[in-house]
Amino acid sequence: MTGVPTGRVVFVGAGPGAADLITLRGARRLAQADVVLHDALTDPALREFAPQARWIHVGKRGFCDSTGQATINALLVKHARENALVVRLKGGDPSVFGRLEEELEALAAAGIAAEVVPGVTAALAAAADTQRPLTRRGSGRSVALSTAMTREGALQAGRTADTEVFYMAGRQLGGLARRLLAAGWAADTPASVVSRAGWPDVLHSQHRVADLAAAGLLHAGRPAVVTVGAGALPVFPQRHGIDVPQGLPDPVETRAA
Repeated sequence: MTGVPTGRVVFVGAGPGAADLITLRGARRLAQADVVLHDALTDPALREFAPQARWIHVGKRGFCDSTGQATINALLVKHARENALVVRLKGGDPSVFGRLEEELEALAAAGIAAEVVPGVTAALAAAADTQRPLTRRGSGRSVALSTAMTREGALQAGRTADTEVFYMAGRQLGGLARRLLAAGWAADTPASVVSRAGWPDVLHSQHRVADLAAAGLLHAGRPAVVTVGAGALPVFPQRHGIDVPQGLPDPVETRAA
């Protein structure tokens, strides 16, 4: 009988960059896929895991042409009714700023089974690329992940954790700095900007909140994450010529305590 769900959908986190950051489980699901609906920022090399599948681009990019969410939902339902396994390949981790809840709701309403395979989110890749752990003993006990832009396109920033990581902020660094200062972050709070985290051409620059806008030119046109607070400090700040701001314990002294 037509219209009856026959397949299932697996949401796979592709990781933030290079294809080899995908998990083993994610690669195995790709190898079984009949159809892959993929994001804009996923590595084309991932196609090698699923050469038999039909690949459909459904990417979203800020300030660029994007596939509407309603269209993506409809495509998921359509292809799941026509194929045994559909992989929805998302950059980073599906559960972090991936609109996962809307796609799960669409599948549930259509009676289609789903599975979620986690991936490496950009905040973790940026921390690994720069060797700046997001948590620090004694000084970084909490981490918050935020989008710098609201759904309505407004810029926002707060101070809710020892380390704050802002996604989708690359084009608004000057404005983000002003919002951070207004939220109570000190002007000399360390800030780290990483663009194309997880890729071979990753770029990193170190700043204070007050001069965060200076990173704009270096990272222009590249997806970037901004880390502020304890997790933005290098492990040995003095080697990098960075003074630890008042109120943030020296990470080396804290570790030795």
